[in-house]
Amino acid sequence: MSEQLPLVAIVGRPNVGKSALFNRLTRSRGALVEDLPGTTRDRLYGRLEWRGRRFSVVDTGGLGDAADDPFAPLLREGIERALAEAAAAVLVVDGAAPLTSADTEAAALIRRSGLPVLVASNKADRSSASAHASEAHALGLGDPVALSAYHGTGIGELLDAIIDLLPQAPDAEEEAGRAGPIRVAIVGRPNVGKSSLVNAILGEQRVIVSDLPGTTRDSVDTPFSFESRPMVLVDTAGIRRRGRVERGVERHAVQRARRAIDSADVVVLLLDQAEPLTQQDAHIAGYAQERATGLVLAVSKWDLVPEAIDPRDVGVAVDRRYHFVPWAPVLVTSAVTGEGIRDLLELVAHIAEVRGRRVQTSELNMVVHRAVARHAPPGGGAKRLRFLYATQAEVEPPTFVLFVNDASLVHFSYRRYLENRIRDAFDFAGTGMRMLFRTRPNLSRAERAAGARSARPARGRRERVGSEQ
Repeated sequence: MSEQLPLVAIVGRPNVGKSALFNRLTRSRGALVEDLPGTTRDRLYGRLEWRGRRFSVVDTGGLGDAADDPFAPLLREGIERALAEAAAAVLVVDGAAPLTSADTEAAALIRRSGLPVLVASNKADRSSASAHASEAHALGLGDPVALSAYHGTGIGELLDAIIDLLPQAPDAEEEAGRAGPIRVAIVGRPNVGKSSLVNAILGEQRVIVSDLPGTTRDSVDTPFSFESRPMVLVDTAGIRRRGRVERGVERHAVQRARRAIDSADVVVLLLDQAEPLTQQDAHIAGYAQERATGLVLAVSKWDLVPEAIDPRDVGVAVDRRYHFVPWAPVLVTSAVTGEGIRDLLELVAHIAEVRGRRVQTSELNMVVHRAVARHAPPGGGAKRLRFLYATQAEVEPPTFVLFVNDASLVHFSYRRYLENRIRDAFDFAGTGMRMLFRTRPNLSRAERAAGARSARPARGRRERVGSEQ
C-alpha cells in the first residue's frame, strides 16, 4: 500500500450493520447496505480522522455458518487477511438480537489473531436492545460500546476507544506535498476476470474470485504503489445491459461501477478473449469516452488463447470494433501467467501523466491554424466557419476551447479532425479530450492580434507540429 496508516478491521456475522458502520465512520456510501445476508463479499478500505489521528478501516464480509454458501471459504480467508493487516479490530454484534454461534466464532477468530479488540453493540436504538444489553459481555472481549450506525449515536465513544487501542502515532506524516494517487477503474462485463486481474496486480488474493457471475458487488478501492507512484485500483461489479440488471443489490452495484468510471483517471476495460467484440463492451467504452477519462482496452485470459494466434491481429480487430476511441491503446493480459501486467501499469502511469499535460497557447494556435489551412472547414452556404483563437482551459481531462465566428457551423467530423490534429501534435494518446467551440464574433483587436501572433512560428525556431493528413 502507498499509505501506512494503522488499520482497523470491522468483523462480524452477516447483517449486523458492519457496512453501515463503515459508511458512518468514513462519511461515505462506499459499502453497499442491504437487508440481505452476504451483501458485502470483498474487503473495502476507507480513511478517517478523529482527534487529530488518521487511520484506515476495512469492512469485511459476514462470517456465517451457512454450509451451502459457495463463498464461505473465500470470505473467511478474506477476513483472516484483513486481521493479519490490522492493528486493531472491532467486532460488530446485533445488540437487538440474541448472540449466535457465528458471533462466538467471530470472537474466537479475533482472539486468535492477538489484536486488541472492541465490541460494538449495534442497533442500540431499537426497542428490543434493552433485553439483550448484557449478552455481548459473554464474548469475553470487554465492555461493549452501544451504538446505532444508522442514527450515528455512540460513534464518538467508539472512535475514542479505537484511538486508545491504536499504536502511538509517528512524529510526522509524510503525505504533505505528494501527488494524489492515480485512480484506476477495472470495468467490464460480468465474469471477464476483473477481480483476477486486480489480484494479479497486487500479488495477493485481495478480492474474491469465482466463476459465478455477480461475485463482486461493491466497488473495491485498493491503494498500492507502482514504481513509487501511488495508485488506487477500483474493482467494480460487472456492468450488464440495462434490461438484464436485477433490482436490489445488483442494481446498486452497477450504479457504483458507473460512479467508479466517473471518478477514475484511467479506465481499464477488460475484454474476454473468447468474446472481445460485444455490444455491451462498446457501450462501456462509450460511457468512458463521454466522461473523457483515460482508457485502455485490455484483452483478458490470454493464457487460454492458442499460440498460433497473433496478438497483433487481435489488436487490429479490437481497433476496428472500437473505432470511436482510436486513441485507446490495446494490449493482451493474463492474470494466470502475468503477461501484460507490467505493460498495463506502465500505460496507466503514462496516460495519467498525459492527462495533466498543458499546451502553450502559441503552439496550440499554430497547430490549429495549420490544420485549418491544410483542410478547410466544409462550406456552410453564405456563411463560412472561421477560427479565431484557441486555448487550453483545463487538464484532467485536457480541455480545449476554440473561439469561432459561429459554433453552429462546426460539423462533428471536423471537430474530430481537429481533435486528431491536436492529439498527434502533442501526444495525447490514451486519454479522452474535450473540444469546446464558442461563438465569438466580436473578438477584440488585442485578442485577434494575439491569435495571429501565436499562429506564426517564432524566428529561428522550427514549427512544432505533428503528423497531418
